[in-house]
Amino acid sequence: MKLYKTTKGIVIENNESHYLLENENWDSYINDDELHLKAQQATEKLTASPEAKNLITSSLQAPIQSQEIWACGVTYYKSKVGRQEESADAGGADFYARVYEAERPEIFFKATASRTVGHNEKVGIRKDSTWDVPEPELTLVVTSSGKIIGYTIGNDMSSRSIEGENPLYLPQAKTYDGCASIGPCIYVTDQPLDKDTNIHLEINRNNEKVFEGDISISQMKRTPEELVSFVYRECSFPTGCLVMTGTGIVPGNDFTLQSGDEIKISIDKIGTLINIVK
Repeated sequence: MKLYKTTKGIVIENNESHYLLENENWDSYINDDELHLKAQQATEKLTASPEAKNLITSSLQAPIQSQEIWACGVTYYKSKVGRQEESADAGGADFYARVYEAERPEIFFKATASRTVGHNEKVGIRKDSTWDVPEPELTLVVTSSGKIIGYTIGNDMSSRSIEGENPLYLPQAKTYDGCASIGPCIYVTDQPLDKDTNIHLEINRNNEKVFEGDISISQMKRTPEELVSFVYRECSFPTGCLVMTGTGIVPGNDFTLQSGDEIKISIDKIGTLINIVK
């Protein structure tokens, strides 16, 4: 089952049928430990309509309102190696090796809704950065109680030149206008995602593919539940939280994003998130 946030209300997709929930507040609706059951029951009372399906194309918004986005780093081996390479000259490589093996994961604040864009919207790269990449990430939708009730696709836009210069520059490398993209929907399920779930990244420039990569979430060193437990330590989230779980797809050191690039991130069962670099 999928939930889409639109300007006209919440669209529920279930068994290829689409239903419109009007006059529902996004924050209060998704912040429910029994969201799957609630949405299922809603479809039994509503009438499916092509108009509801059309809203996904005409009126789609990023699936976020008052939630914060937090992100996790160095959760895949490829990310560990990539971070060590970019920070070697600054003497920071050892930090990434240590956090990969440590009990406590790397966790940082990423964005609020005002710095987040949705499907088919433009993401940003910093003008003071010379090396920029998208980071395709399975993103957890978590209630205020800390329960994972769904999943979406996340793009954690990052400046590798700024973070590589000094690990203390991480907030500047990670948080700025247009630094995050999520969508196109929330995949709501009462079961964990299959460990073989695949994440696929494709980057196109001038209608030509310039990068492509895949990884399975089975390659994550830490479980989603473990990451959420650290995000929620000593932090409360009254409307829930979105947790990006880290990337395992790292373009080569000779690659950087350019204005106009198309970024396509697909995750099994969730869909495809598309953004253009502004």
